[in-house]
Amino acid sequence: MAMQATVRWVEGRMFVGESGSGHAVTIDAPVASGGRAMAPSPMELVLMGTAGCTAVDVVMILEKMRQKVTDCVVEAQAERADTEPKVFTKVTLRYRVTGKGVDRAAVERAVHLSAEKYCSASIMIGKTAEMVHEIEIVEA
Repeated sequence: MAMQATVRWVEGRMFVGESGSGHAVTIDAPVASGGRAMAPSPMELVLMGTAGCTAVDVVMILEKMRQKVTDCVVEAQAERADTEPKVFTKVTLRYRVTGKGVDRAAVERAVHLSAEKYCSASIMIGKTAEMVHEIEIVEA
């Protein structure tokens, strides 16, 4: 399955990216790289995409397990290499799943399936970074 994206320069270090499905996002470089930090940087988008990818997986899997999930938040934190290319070296994904009587084992299974089988983004990032998964369950 092919994907497509187009990125167009706006000014300075700001760009607008458009997905093949027609969704747009503004991209800006960090101040240290000559940008104005008016929008997410490319690496912030990679981190958000990774968190979004696994969040979608976890919610879908938990729904299939008939867990009564009412909210799912994935907080992502990344450490980067000090030298170019400044790849992610460690990514911590903190899952906060809220629901009624949500089974911890089910959440652990969903996170594991996402990390090992379904989340293309985190599996790619895992080629250069240590991946850490933390889980918190909140009773609704």
